Amino acid sequence: MSKTWLITGASSGLGRLMTERLLARGDRVVATLRREGVLDELQQAHGERLLVLKLDLTDVAGIREVTRQAFERMERIDVVVSNAGYGLFGAAEELSDEQIDHQIATNLTGSIQLIRAALPHLRAQDGGRIVQVSSEGGQKAYPNFSLYHATKWGIEGFVEATAQDVAPFGIDFIIVEPGPTATDFAAGLVRGAPMSAYDATPAGDVRRALADGSFEIKGDAARTVDAMIAAADAAKPPLRLALGSTAYSGIKQALEERLRMLEAQRDVAFSADVD
Repeated sequence: MSKTWLITGASSGLGRLMTERLLARGDRVVATLRREGVLDELQQAHGERLLVLKLDLTDVAGIREVTRQAFERMERIDVVVSNAGYGLFGAAEELSDEQIDHQIATNLTGSIQLIRAALPHLRAQDGGRIVQVSSEGGQKAYPNFSLYHATKWGIEGFVEATAQDVAPFGIDFIIVEPGPTATDFAAGLVRGAPMSAYDATPAGDVRRALADGSFEIKGDAARTVDAMIAAADAAKPPLRLALGSTAYSGIKQALEERLRMLEAQRDVAFSADVD
């Protein structure tokens, strides 16, 4: 049976590829993007099975209106894919206030408001699924990506709590955590003003690795999207889905290290209880 999907950030990267894959198998897609005309060829090829709507995730009123239009025009949406976002690159003090505000407004607040806008419609239709595209960076952290990580760690906490709120309504979530993947993510990075003070630090190391191409990218975009679709089709998918060997290894190492540090603090933790 065909499904209907709402996908944000569908103009490029994983969102574009997912849109193409789903249309090719006969599903219907509401694709949102900021730049008009990007999906004209797909629109001509697939007609009414593709609805393209303009959306900027920093516009909260726009999120609500576009979500309303999507559900109204398609009558039912089975899967909402919160995919839109970008990376802000630079050590914390290299970033401007405006860059920080925009990163949070897009990746974190925008994703939260999209989910909030979809929930009443999903409840009204007795359920559905929300796929939140996060990153391995929602479980671990790289130098030079502090604000990007802040948004990804933040949205993962929001989703984990909200999933418990809405489970009785037949609404469930998948948090997708890809590792570094061959998309245009790096090209779309917004960069702070580099400070020479960070040249000989881990932040400088990551900056140079991206510049000279030595930052290893193992993830395949097509295989990543195929795994995302398969998980969204599954009867009981996991809450979190790590994709790529880098994501699996990095998240595993980060969790093991946090657990090791927690276990070392057991006596101190228990000592803070009421006697």
